[in-house]
Amino acid sequence: MFDNLSQRLQQTFKKLRGQGRLTDENMRETLREIRVALLEADVAVGVVKAFIDRVRGRAMGQDVLTSLTPGQAVVKIVYDELVGLMGGRNDALNLATRPPAVVLFAGLQGSGKTTTVAKLAKRLHAREGKSVMVASADIYRPAAIEQLRKLAQAVGVEFFESDSRQSALEIATAAVAAARSRQRDVLLIDTAGRQHIDDALMQEIKTVHAAVQPVETLFVVDSMAGQDAVNAAHAFDAALALTGIVLTKADGDARGGAALSVRQVTGKPIKFIGVGESADALEPFHPERIASRIFGMGDVLSLVEEAHHTVDQAKAEQLTRKIKKGESFDLQDFRDQLLQMQRMGGMAGLLERLPGTDRLAAGAREQMNDAQMKRVVAVINSMTPVERRNPDVIRGSRKRRIAAGSGTQVQEVNRLLKQFAEMQRMMKQLRKGGMERLLAGLRGRIPGVP
Repeated sequence: MFDNLSQRLQQTFKKLRGQGRLTDENMRETLREIRVALLEADVAVGVVKAFIDRVRGRAMGQDVLTSLTPGQAVVKIVYDELVGLMGGRNDALNLATRPPAVVLFAGLQGSGKTTTVAKLAKRLHAREGKSVMVASADIYRPAAIEQLRKLAQAVGVEFFESDSRQSALEIATAAVAAARSRQRDVLLIDTAGRQHIDDALMQEIKTVHAAVQPVETLFVVDSMAGQDAVNAAHAFDAALALTGIVLTKADGDARGGAALSVRQVTGKPIKFIGVGESADALEPFHPERIASRIFGMGDVLSLVEEAHHTVDQAKAEQLTRKIKKGESFDLQDFRDQLLQMQRMGGMAGLLERLPGTDRLAAGAREQMNDAQMKRVVAVINSMTPVERRNPDVIRGSRKRRIAAGSGTQVQEVNRLLKQFAEMQRMMKQLRKGGMERLLAGLRGRIPGVP
């Protein structure tokens, strides 16, 4: 997300930092490039104009003009204004009410509403310890109710049984009563996808909203819809009084205009962003962290938080003890680490959050992709337990069997074995005191390494 905008802004700031002082000419050129970058990212024209005016007003102030590093001061201004544009801070769900706290989901057709319900249900249950019930009031889309039933089962939350022969209002009110009688903390209600021009369906969801009186009404929208997403959110807010917005499919949106426009246009906070297909791929929206990603500074804090919740602590401790004892790091360990990485958003998500990875060569970034990681896991899955523990036994016939079983070529098996042998040598160096030498080489280059 924001790849194009990030590249354009960083190029602009690099040139600005090289200027000894600010002049009308180089400031005008900088603002022009920022304006073009935002427009290319599909940010609303009115939002861009107001943003540029605020930056210009602050950048031409006396404090900036007399600064020893005026270029850096302007970058800080743009960063601060970008954070403010997106809301300033994370706006968490407000579930402080007598249980059950009802959360109603609305959105356009195909926006990813049902999967978002399941993702949020898992997050509330697994991370916040809430007892969660989900219900589907989508009586129009074939198999919509069955889809949510299966998703609820997959994420381990309770599903309220409903039938497409019932009305949406009947389902919603019955779900509230059931959640209250079963003493559930939260009830998430999915509704049918609809267009804001569909008067009958809009009236239906307004009736449901009035009946269940949700504490949160979330509008789910595909971030790749750009300004159409912003316009739809504005129209739905007029009908439902939204409390927040969820942007889905953010991992597939290289522009990010919806995220930068929707708060300013609607006045409603973005509460979550969907960043992948897995049940864990839903993140709270932190404007300052998103701005850090755009500026190429990474988002290590989100990465640490995600690792805390998704990494299998028992396996991590087991691997640590194994290495400390001098035991070899085998292919089973390697597979476990790759799967952990996939649960944290994959290689793309990891690179996006690490500072400085934007400066990697394009070829290097392309090699470190999720598809390649999945192929490696498939190759290891085709090995026997003995082969995973001792790769040296893998010879000609075994390589052909592994390649056939994983749908790959023998060359890919050879490549994996070669790379893994190099990794094992590195692990041995770390056990022999190489960690101290590694840290010595990183001193002063990475924050936190003294």
